[in-house]
Amino acid sequence: MGCNYYCHSISQRLPRFISYTPIPIPCLRSPISPFRCRQLRSFAISAAGGSIFTWDDVFQLPESPQNDSSTLSAFFDKIKLCNRNSEKQSEFMPFVIEDQIIGYVHHVFADYLKPFQNVFIFPQNNSSQYCTLHPNLRTPEDRTKAVANVVKSLGELIPGIRNELYPVVSSFGEPVFFSLERAAAPYFGIKAYGIHMSGYVEKNDQKFLWLAKRSPTKSTYPGMLDHLVAGGLPHGISCGENVVKECKEEAGIPRSISRQAVPVGAVSYVDIEGYRMKRDVLFCYDLKLPAEGFVPHNEDGEVESFRLVPVTQVANVIRSTSFFKANCNLVIIHFLFRHGYIRPEEFGYLRLLQSLTSGCCS
Repeated sequence: MGCNYYCHSISQRLPRFISYTPIPIPCLRSPISPFRCRQLRSFAISAAGGSIFTWDDVFQLPESPQNDSSTLSAFFDKIKLCNRNSEKQSEFMPFVIEDQIIGYVHHVFADYLKPFQNVFIFPQNNSSQYCTLHPNLRTPEDRTKAVANVVKSLGELIPGIRNELYPVVSSFGEPVFFSLERAAAPYFGIKAYGIHMSGYVEKNDQKFLWLAKRSPTKSTYPGMLDHLVAGGLPHGISCGENVVKECKEEAGIPRSISRQAVPVGAVSYVDIEGYRMKRDVLFCYDLKLPAEGFVPHNEDGEVESFRLVPVTQVANVIRSTSFFKANCNLVIIHFLFRHGYIRPEEFGYLRLLQSLTSGCCS
């Protein structure tokens, strides 16, 4: 799914809300039947599943032949895994603020928002319905508080609350309309931004990547392989500052080293599952680490262990297994392009490169 669907502004101005009668915003409550609660929750917990394997499984994996014609095909499969169900985009309505599309809401999930009529309203535009916020909510602070109360009221329908706010914008760097709980972002289809850093080592004319194995107690993707450093981009912090922060928390990398991380581009994807539309843009960083004397150590309890793995073996793990957290595959494939492990002579080179920004990269 590319930018044609997601990166457009509304062709005709949306109706202004001057005709709506101001309504005081009371304490938010929404009666939801147990059946409907279970129905929605069944779509919400898919990311919790992990994978059981050991580092021995990673290192003992047979290496694929270099002339294997299916090499890029396997990479395409991993990219498709992050861009599922594009044919279901019609099941979502635009989420609009100040004439800007800032997200997408599933028509059924909208039914859970409609009782909160002092927060969410659903006007018609050219016979199509869209979601917006009540005109009484004029400031980012008012919107943030009101939407947070709704998210809290929906309870277990939006699991994994982290008390971490994401900025809601039409495009990166644009004004922030309000801030939204991270776990709720896919339910409102907002763009979420993050950083992924590839920490690599060069020795004996070979490159290695430091990989992390996620804690088995993580609520999402427990026990799976991850980057050395990765994290969402919360409200009020720059990408570079976030890299330094996450380097310290996730891998014990001091600022004197982490500030040398180099921004090298971005990948994007759109993953539709149930009532969730995950629209992510990941800023990619490279950090060349010392070949001797450096061993990462986790400080926030989210990583079980680290290992230094040859890049060729990392590529083989991506091709042959499902050991990696899904979006890590995209960032590592991006790394393989930039460091010459994927070459123009391979059939599908440009198509694979283009598919790394299948979402709207804005």
